[in-house]
Order: sequence, then structure tokens, then C-alpha cells
Amino acid sequence: MLGFLKKPVVVTVEINMNLVALTVMGLISRLWGLSYPRAVVFDEVYYGQFVSLYMKRIFFVDDSGPPLGHMLLALGGYLGGFDGNFLWNRIGAEYGMNVPVWSLRLLPALAGALCVPLAYQILVELQFSHCAALGAALLILLVLSYLKFYNLQRHRSFSGSWWFWLLLTGVACSCAVGVKYMGLFTYMLLLATAGLHFWHMIGDQHLSNVSLVCHFLARGLALIIIPVAMYLSFFYVHLALLYRSGPHDQIMTSAFQASLEGGLARITQGQPLEVAYGSQITLRNVLGKPMQCWLHSHTNTYPIRYENGRGSSHQQQVTCYPFKDVNNWWIVKDPGMQQLVVSNPPRPVRHGHIVQLVHGITTRYLNTHDVAAPLSPHSQEVSCYIDYNISMPAQNLWRVEIVNRESDTDVWKTILSEVRFVHVNTSAVLKLSGASLPEWGYRQLEVVGEKLSKGYHQSMVWNVEEHRYGKSQEQKEREVELHSPTQMDISKNLSFMAKFTELQWKILTLKNEDTEHKYSSSALDWITMDTNIAYWLHPTSGAQIHLLGNVVTWASANVAALVYVFLSLWYLIRRRRKIYDIPKDVWQLWVSAGGICGGGWAVNYLPFFLMEKTLFLYHYLPALTFQILLIPIVLQHLGDHLCRSLLLKSMFSALIVAWFSSVYLVYRTFSPVTYGEPSLSAAELKDLRWKDSWNILLQKQ
Repeated sequence: MLGFLKKPVVVTVEINMNLVALTVMGLISRLWGLSYPRAVVFDEVYYGQFVSLYMKRIFFVDDSGPPLGHMLLALGGYLGGFDGNFLWNRIGAEYGMNVPVWSLRLLPALAGALCVPLAYQILVELQFSHCAALGAALLILLVLSYLKFYNLQRHRSFSGSWWFWLLLTGVACSCAVGVKYMGLFTYMLLLATAGLHFWHMIGDQHLSNVSLVCHFLARGLALIIIPVAMYLSFFYVHLALLYRSGPHDQIMTSAFQASLEGGLARITQGQPLEVAYGSQITLRNVLGKPMQCWLHSHTNTYPIRYENGRGSSHQQQVTCYPFKDVNNWWIVKDPGMQQLVVSNPPRPVRHGHIVQLVHGITTRYLNTHDVAAPLSPHSQEVSCYIDYNISMPAQNLWRVEIVNRESDTDVWKTILSEVRFVHVNTSAVLKLSGASLPEWGYRQLEVVGEKLSKGYHQSMVWNVEEHRYGKSQEQKEREVELHSPTQMDISKNLSFMAKFTELQWKILTLKNEDTEHKYSSSALDWITMDTNIAYWLHPTSGAQIHLLGNVVTWASANVAALVYVFLSLWYLIRRRRKIYDIPKDVWQLWVSAGGICGGGWAVNYLPFFLMEKTLFLYHYLPALTFQILLIPIVLQHLGDHLCRSLLLKSMFSALIVAWFSSVYLVYRTFSPVTYGEPSLSAAELKDLRWKDSWNILLQKQ
């Protein structure tokens, strides 16, 4: 029974020294001098502030992408013991001793370093030689894992390693999209490739229908369900970490703000949940654009005539005011009763009920009539009614419509209910037009009655933000009433999916004003590297760091792409004429490699021509990694199939050695502005300006 102990246990390990050497070289090139300079470098001024907010658990919204990338940077800060106390206000600011510079920069540097061995493995999985794989420099994880899975399925479908690489593909897809939405382009390319492979599997007569269904379900689980679930998990962790109110939460809805610790939550704590007749409320417009604002009125009236000669009602102005103010308070009144206090027990307002809205300070009723609005003449003017004893009776009845109701008997709730106010007489809907009134309206935002209201645009939707039950009929006492002690916890009423949906929508639709940046560029500039970015400049020595690609590598990638296109067209024409210059398996390998590398370049580059945003050279790097992979692919193809004689092969090998030497020479030449040291003289810096469009910084002597 114990006979197996008579023989030693032997473990055989194969180590690919090429892979080890590439990994070491990648780590050295990325980690060397990582903590230098101890000063803010370019985008650290932008992303560093988010790291500080993570350390302090303060909520923020960043329209540049999903939260995974921010959380990874924050993880580096957390592991380094960063307390978040640093003012990220300018590039070049010296870091304090509390800022773990090496730790903060470590994860991005590791990601860049591991791209080198990953690129090697990708070329190997594409069935190219190890020599060609050594020429690959960069690529991303998700392509490699899918190729591993695809090659395993030929012989070991549904094995442990098959499932490992398939699931890793899905994880990598979610991480790619979770860091930057640019990763979505490569994710779409991978889905298209997987779909094409499955289409070929359908035509395989050796696979049963059950097997095909299992393959389809496995791919759906790994490439769609898992990425979606992980993407949601990134936001779940993000929202769990950032539970405190901060400056960015003002663009979120009242319900979202109330779920954060501090801020609006402190104001709304203890508010009654159900709006009743006699409630005193403030009404916030849900749209939040061009800025958050509350329904507002003041004693000033509309001018008798506007600048264009049109007349007004000369009634009391109603606007949307972007600041909290006592004139934002309104009282919900029952049209059939005179009292302005909440009865005991309170009578809640429900969907479809008719109400009057009384301005708390001036006690005038919210009104609209068939008079053109000041800046939106196709809409009705909204005012607080003043009785001038003329033939213009009050029209102040409004029907409450709860947009997000679950039934037609829903109660109007504080913060949670989104409501429309429909004018009973004219069917106009209370709406924020977004236009800014002239000086007579104190530049506040125009509110109108929209007569042709189709659907539920957010500009027509309002929610109660602050709320108390009115107790006094006397005007003086009413102005100083305090909140009722009734307890309400809004955070328990807002689910994760509700918060995720709102935050995701804000990220996609929030647009910061794009201003022209000194180092911004167009997508056309990237192809020929006619631009650079100065990341950092030492204030005294003139040492500097630039984002500046290797000219030889950049140009070689363009040449390789052109050669690939030319050869592909040549082969296609010849094959159409039944002339086969290369074997079938070589042709299939050529097409598949070009589909992945050329397709990867296209989907990561061409969309930038459609984007209205400030662009920088680093936006081209994902596309460039795919293009660079074409270099060893084209070189191996030329050496194997076009250089047929021994002399040509020898000359071609010598040419490759010379080419690699020139790549290294350019790398060494520009290393002082890649790593920031040593500092160069003005003459040496001028010598590095190989193109007139490059902005090499020269300090005045």
C-alpha cells in the first residue's frame, strides 16, 4: 500500500528564460528612479486629489471614467500609509514627507512593466516564433488570456486550464472597462473575435448540439455576465468607501445626497417622510443643469414691458435660485381649506391630488396663465399672483403627478418622490427652462409653464428636499418654525442599484468645460508623433520629464502597418486569380494576427475623431501597442516567405540587428527626458528637439 514511497517524488519545471529576462527588463525600466522627482508630475495633480478623497472617505464624481483606476491608485496610497493630507494644486509642487511617492506610483509602473512579458506571450499564442515574440514590447492582459483559452479549446475543452483562461478573459475585460472607458473598444473587439470563432464552431460537424450550447453558455458567462457583475462590484466598493458628503455631491439628486454622511443628511435628518397639506417644503429641480436650483420667488415683479417690446403680467417673479434661501420655502395648501398648518393627524398628499403652492414669505400663490414667458415666448409665464383688480383672475391650481410612483395611490414623499406639477386650467407643466434672466431677474434661472409637454424630461421634475410640518397660522411665527422631530433615514430607502444608476449616468453625461490645453493635440498628430507632453520641470536645474515616444519604434510601427496592408491586398488579388504564394495555414495565421493587431489599432484610434474632448498624446498608447505588435509579425513573415535565398536571409538578419540597435540608441539618447536625470544643458536640450513641433523646455539664463 505504501509502495509509492519507494520512489522519490520528482517535480519538473520548465523556465522560459526569454520570459524571465523580459520581465526583469520591464521591471527595471519602469521601477528605476520611480520616486524621482518628489514633486507633482502632470496628471498627478488631477488624480492625486481623488486619492486624497478616498483616504478621507469623501464622495466625488469624475467624468473621466469608472472608479477602478482611481481605487487602484488609492490602494497604493493606503499601503504606503498616506493620510490624504496634501494640496494637489499645481504641477511641480514638492511632496511632503507624509506622501508615499514610491507607493503611489508603484501600481501603474507594475502594470507598464508586465506589459512587456505579456506582449511576448501574445505573439507566442498567435503561433509566431519566439524570436518574433521577443520583438513585441507592449500589450494588455485580456488579449493574451483569450488567445490562451482559444488555443486550449482545440484539444482540452472544459478542462481546468480551459476554464481558467476563459474566466481570466472575462475578469480582464471588466478591469479594462473599469479603469477607462477606452477599454470598451478592445472589449468589443474581443467579443467580435469570440463571436467569429463560435460561428466557425457551428460549422464543425464533429461537435454535437449539446456541446455547442455548452460552449455558448460558457462564453456568455465568462465574457458577458462576469464582466458586468465585476463592473457593478467596482461601483459597490467605490460607494461603500466614499460615504461622506463632499463638494462633488451637489450635482447628485437630493436622495443621493441624503444617503451621504454629513451635508444634506444633517439638514434632512428628522424630517417628516410624507408631504401633507400644510407642509412647508423646498422644491429642487431634478435636472441639476446648468446648475442645481430651487423653486424661488421674491417681492420683485416682472417688468411691464421687456426689452423686445413684449408685455408681461407684471406679477411677482418666480425663478429657480441656485442657493439655499428663505425665499425657497413653499406651503402645500388644500384648495378647499384656508388653513396653512398640518392637521392632526396629517392628511398626506397623493398622486393626482390638486394643491395650491403658497410662497412662504410673501404668502402669494404659485400661478400661471396665457402670458408668454420672458425668455421662452412659446411657454407660459409662471408667477406668484397679485390681485390688481383687473380682468386676470388667479389660476393657481396644480395637480401633483408622481413620476416614479409604484401605484396611482402613492403618497408624495420627501426627497424620494419625483413629481410634476400640471396646471389644472391650461395643462402646462412647471418647468426649468435653464435660461438666465436679465438684471431685473437678478440673473436667476427662468421657470416656465410648458404647454406642449411630452414625456417626463428632468427639467419638468421636482423633488422635495427640505420639509417640515407647519404648526403656526401666523406669518411671523411661521418664518421661524423648526423641523419636526420625526425621524427618517433616507439612506435605507435608496438601494445600491438606484445609486449606481444615478452615478453611472452622471459620469456619462457630466461635461466639464473643455479648455484648450498647452499640450493638447489632435488625433492626426499622433500618427507621426508631431506632439509631446512636458510632464515636469525642475525649477532650478532644468531637468525635465516628457511623454515622448521612441521615434524609430513609432515610425517602424507605421511602416509595418503599411506593409501589412499592401501584402494583404497583394495576396488577396493573387488568391482571386488562383495563385497561392503562401500555404493555407500561413495565410490564416497572417489574417488572424492582422485582425487582432490591426483591428485593435483601429478600434482604439478611429473613435477619437468623433470625440469632442481635449485630447493628449497618451490617448494613442492603447492603439499604438497593437500597432507595435505588427512589427515582429511583418518581420517574421518577410524573413520566412520573401527572403528565400541564404544571402537575403543574412542581409535581412543584419538589417534587423541594425534596426534594434537604432531603437536602443534613441532610447538612450532621450532617457534624460524620460527619467528626468541627469539634467541637460540648453544646447543639449536643443539637440533633442528633432521636430520643430516638439516643446522642449528651455529655461532663460
